[in-house]
Amino acid sequence: MFVICDENTRVPVKVWLADRGQLESTCLEQACHLAQLPFVHKWACLMPDTHAGKGMPIGGVIATDGVIIPNAVGVDIGCGMNFVSTDVKLEEIRPVVTGNGTLIQAMISDIMRNIPVGFRSHKDRQTSAVLDRAMERADVYRENPALFPLIEDAYYQVGTLGGGNHFVELQEDQNGYLGIMIHSGSRHFGKEICDCYHQKARELNTRWYSRVPDEFRLAFLPADTREGQEYITWMNLALEYAFENRERMMERVKEVVEAKVQKFLGHPVEFAQEINCHHNYASLENHYGKNVWVHRKGATRVREGEVAVIPGAMGSYSYVVRGKGNPESFCSSSHGAGRAYSRKGAMGAFTCEQVITDLKAQGVVLGKNNKSDVAEECRFAYKDIRDVMKNQEDLVEAVLELKTVGVVKG
Repeated sequence: MFVICDENTRVPVKVWLADRGQLESTCLEQACHLAQLPFVHKWACLMPDTHAGKGMPIGGVIATDGVIIPNAVGVDIGCGMNFVSTDVKLEEIRPVVTGNGTLIQAMISDIMRNIPVGFRSHKDRQTSAVLDRAMERADVYRENPALFPLIEDAYYQVGTLGGGNHFVELQEDQNGYLGIMIHSGSRHFGKEICDCYHQKARELNTRWYSRVPDEFRLAFLPADTREGQEYITWMNLALEYAFENRERMMERVKEVVEAKVQKFLGHPVEFAQEINCHHNYASLENHYGKNVWVHRKGATRVREGEVAVIPGAMGSYSYVVRGKGNPESFCSSSHGAGRAYSRKGAMGAFTCEQVITDLKAQGVVLGKNNKSDVAEECRFAYKDIRDVMKNQEDLVEAVLELKTVGVVKG
């Protein structure tokens, strides 16, 4: 870890990398913008997977005194991870051939049939305890008529994956056991909330002659204002929805795995160690003697002893970790490997054929309807997750190392 503290910063920036040379210029510039904000508590943090985002770097963590920043949470509010382990050995699964290919291929095919991906939603309205509770307080949400119709739309997206870097993976841990990992968020819901309240914040900041330049894209809302409270209410709804969305998908995947194992191996499946955690959100926490809003944008909370999930890229490694509760990072760690190439950059640098060949060489089954953009999410487009883990040994310890064996992408 190194520290940036110069004429471009009001507070230091703590970076969990070896030196400045490992930071892209735009990411460094955005970090300095964070460090100039008048309400940042103590310092700003960049995790080892950091790269440029919208306004605030992805892999960034700040604690703010009395204000909340929509773009420091991000557009996919509640994006996060779900993981469950099993008692099934991959050595049992690999030799099995079904009418639809290997057992892993059959599982991946069934997952794709049960979980809508990309822009697809369910054709029928789904059940949702989270959205039902919101509708019981409909008068609160109707105060924002632009967002209120999204609640009804969201009933059709519960249990859907989305696209981009979201995935369902079947994985093998270092002991040879099958694990299931899901990466997804609040779907379109979170983006609309972020965009709506970022614009409200911009308008208010202009009216207040805010010292935060609009070009920083870090417009803020005081948490005790009507607008600030509205954003917090909608953000928390998106967080609960994202959590439920991952739970619903995990239920479907577990059903697929259980049915296939029972049919072809003749025994039940024991599931254990289920983890469901966010890595795009803000929460009121106490750090260094003060109640502050900790914004984690592409960062995972890892209090002492807390178990969390840090994914790598498809065909690479992912980790279940235990937090060390490091106060310097506001008890945070990376949320993944972090991009080394933009999506457009990856498409220019790597071909579809290269990626498919690489996955086949590793024995990874890919479930994807349109493979033309597969290079966007190839492992070459990301930093080496093992380097990321090495840079945060003071933040987390690895509990499980997991290798992709099958992946569903939007």
